[in-house]
Amino acid sequence: MKTISVDIETFSSVDLGKCGVYRYCESPDFEVLLFGYSIDGGEVQIIDLVCGEKIPPVIISALSDPTITKWAFNAQFERICLSRFLGFPAGTYLDPTGWHCTMVWSATLGLPLSLEGVGSVLGLEKQKLQEGKSLIKYFCVPCAATKSNGGRRRNLPQHETEKWETFKAYNKRDVETEIGIQEKLSKFPVSDTEWDNYRLDQIINDRGITLDMDFVKQAICCDEVTKTRLRSLMQNLTNLENPNSVQQMKEWLADNGLETDTLGKAAVAELIKTAPADLGEVLSLRQELAKSSVKKYTAMENVVGSDGRARGLIQFYGANRTGRYAGRLIQVQNLPQNHLPDLEDARNLIKSGLFDAVDMLYDSTSGVLSELIRTAFVPKDGSRFIVADFSAIEARIIAWFAGERWRMDVFENGGDIYCASASQMFHVPVEKNGVNGHLRQKGKIAELALGYGGSVGALKAMGALQMGVLEDELQPLVTAWRQSNPRIVKLWWDVDKAAMTAVRQKTATETHGIRFTYQSGMLFITLPSGRNLVYIKPRIGVNQFGSDAITYEGIGGTKKWERIESYGPKFVENIVQATARDILAEAMLRLSTSGFEIVMHVHDEAVLEIPSGISSVDEICRIMAEKPKWANGLLLSADGFECKFYKKD
Repeated sequence: MKTISVDIETFSSVDLGKCGVYRYCESPDFEVLLFGYSIDGGEVQIIDLVCGEKIPPVIISALSDPTITKWAFNAQFERICLSRFLGFPAGTYLDPTGWHCTMVWSATLGLPLSLEGVGSVLGLEKQKLQEGKSLIKYFCVPCAATKSNGGRRRNLPQHETEKWETFKAYNKRDVETEIGIQEKLSKFPVSDTEWDNYRLDQIINDRGITLDMDFVKQAICCDEVTKTRLRSLMQNLTNLENPNSVQQMKEWLADNGLETDTLGKAAVAELIKTAPADLGEVLSLRQELAKSSVKKYTAMENVVGSDGRARGLIQFYGANRTGRYAGRLIQVQNLPQNHLPDLEDARNLIKSGLFDAVDMLYDSTSGVLSELIRTAFVPKDGSRFIVADFSAIEARIIAWFAGERWRMDVFENGGDIYCASASQMFHVPVEKNGVNGHLRQKGKIAELALGYGGSVGALKAMGALQMGVLEDELQPLVTAWRQSNPRIVKLWWDVDKAAMTAVRQKTATETHGIRFTYQSGMLFITLPSGRNLVYIKPRIGVNQFGSDAITYEGIGGTKKWERIESYGPKFVENIVQATARDILAEAMLRLSTSGFEIVMHVHDEAVLEIPSGISSVDEICRIMAEKPKWANGLLLSADGFECKFYKKD
């Protein structure tokens, strides 16, 4: 036995979508129903565990044998569920060594993150059975107790024997589909380095991170108290039965002389600026009431395990265009920032239940709760967090690719890229909080919005107008930035030309150390790390401006498989972000090999749980900033700090 392909069907009363697989398996009623497997691509066998069949001992042994490769689509689910089935104690799981994921393999080639989607795109002979969703709903989740079903809350094989046989066929087909994917993708194997990255990702997800649940519960309670008070105030001011109702509120505003088509966040913010004082007060209350600061706290309650740790928060290769990690469940990749100068004091007030004090001391209780979300993540007893992140990583990478020397000099000398960019654009010295310091903000906006071909629209989307930039300053800002960064602009169009040549001539070409290859109906962009970005079925089309452009197939803005348009600056964005991902992945492997425990990572930042008195921020940052062998000339830097709860420094 060299490989075994596995697919299981399970039951649990815990909502998998809300709580994640780790919490799902902790339910007392969790059960593995069917175990489908194939050895070395042979005939699929189905073990009906509900009806008393047993998994052969040789297969049980294989599940923990690192020399035998276990394949599954979304292998994390099978590995964690089977850990519980095999009797592993809470918080411990099968070693991910030897476990490979067909979903990850598919993602490395730009394919969907669903078994059904991959099978469809690849045109597999044996596709996932369509009736699967209804079968899962019938057998895998609790049912409503009714007179007709005798008041039962779960459907078993004896309740629908025909359905059960179909369910077994569905389980078998899933294994067959997974094997079909492996066969189809065999020409494009995943590198050993990526499997090492995947294994570390699984270790980090298995380890989890502690949540301060006393604080979380008080935050949820505070939110409810605040919302009750705000609703009461709005009812007193408007006499509306339901001041949350958009229709009722729009009618009330119209009756009081203020017409509006929408009560969206941006619209309400604009209305407040010009509304009469009494209407402005109501709109401000509505704005406060609409804040969703409590949603992530509720997600924490759903996800937390019996040992107080949240697991499964990171999705490996979640962004399959670049291979970057994505957030799941609590969505740690989009946590609100914290700016309160007295963050710990505010946190203590919430945790102590002193909600009236919070209301008295701060302008917005909802705003405080939002800023405190990060602080719910805490180290285990006897440890502290060290948080380390790369400094201006994307700005460094794009300057390195483009050879934009003045930018690289800034990084080499430890300068501030926003000040330097403003200085380059406006031809005057700019110092943070010093001479021409007011221009730094314009430099920052330009840096964040314009590096990947963005123009006036990108500046607006970045909030330039809200930050005080005038409308007639936007185009000159774009022009000034591009004139200051001619090599970056050249990089965009050199990449565009190279990609077009590869697709049009079905050949290989190279620019700026990046290789472009057309093979098997796919465009491969090979990064300096050796990893490929893959664009399926590329072809030359005509864009909205009447120029030639590359289109390819992938998951687009509609979240469906569709044809997507791209061009040089967009490819550059993918290349830069993918390279930043590779640098982070290598850094995390180095940290792990050095014995450090990563409990979470967000964008270009790693959060480590370190025993008190052991190691230092400088040591962590030094390891983080080591330059990969393939990145000759790239200037890396990492900053870090210690904290007793997670926050932005």
